[in-house]
Amino acid sequence: MFELAPEFQLSTGSWLFAMLAAFLIGFSKAGLKGIAVVNVTILALVFGGKASTGIMLPLLIVADICAVLYYKRDAQWPLLFRLLPWMIAGVLLGVLVGKDLPETIFKRGMAVIIFLSVVMMYAWDRQKSEKVPTQWWFAGIMGLSAGFTTMIGNLAGAFSNVFFLAMRLPKTTFIGTAAWLFFIVNLFKAPFHIWVWGTISWDTVAINIRLVPVLLLGFIAGLWVVRQIQEHHYRQLILLLTALGAIVIFFR
Repeated sequence: MFELAPEFQLSTGSWLFAMLAAFLIGFSKAGLKGIAVVNVTILALVFGGKASTGIMLPLLIVADICAVLYYKRDAQWPLLFRLLPWMIAGVLLGVLVGKDLPETIFKRGMAVIIFLSVVMMYAWDRQKSEKVPTQWWFAGIMGLSAGFTTMIGNLAGAFSNVFFLAMRLPKTTFIGTAAWLFFIVNLFKAPFHIWVWGTISWDTVAINIRLVPVLLLGFIAGLWVVRQIQEHHYRQLILLLTALGAIVIFFR
């Protein structure tokens, strides 16, 4: 197999952490959206904040393919297209801002982003309102924030969760719409990681290839867990998992 460059030759412990992250990526893409921030935390600890974004992106795309194939009939395309243009604009902003961002600021920014998004999600859920926001600026703020944070640190899940939870989507519609959204956005991000940031290389792809089997196991396990969760508990679970993930990344 392709021999990794010295900086990507990991210890046994680091490989185990990377495998855990890959498993959780598959698990989260099956529908347990709130745990995605834990993947970010683990890979950032192993590879560093910025480098980890290039390691994670191909894994996310593989998991996205699994998700769109499984949930392809559940996407609500009008909602997806409300968010997508704003997310693309946010990605482009993230490309410009994040290219020369120092590692320390990068890590701290990732933590603050998650903390603020969890507070926002909790405040929204406390309103107990069944009203669905239709204002253009709501989709704009959520989309720009999601696009920017997904480019900076693959942390868009919290903002997209806020948007889709606000739309009161059923469980499978929530998962299917988010799956297609991130599949499109992650493909859009890939060229910037390759040619602008330089965070995807043959070495990182070689690491990805080693981790894909574990990712697929995580996706299968996640599908089983999602089927066990009753519809009215799914919303509360997403909020709880996102909050726990935010605490982990904030204090890592």
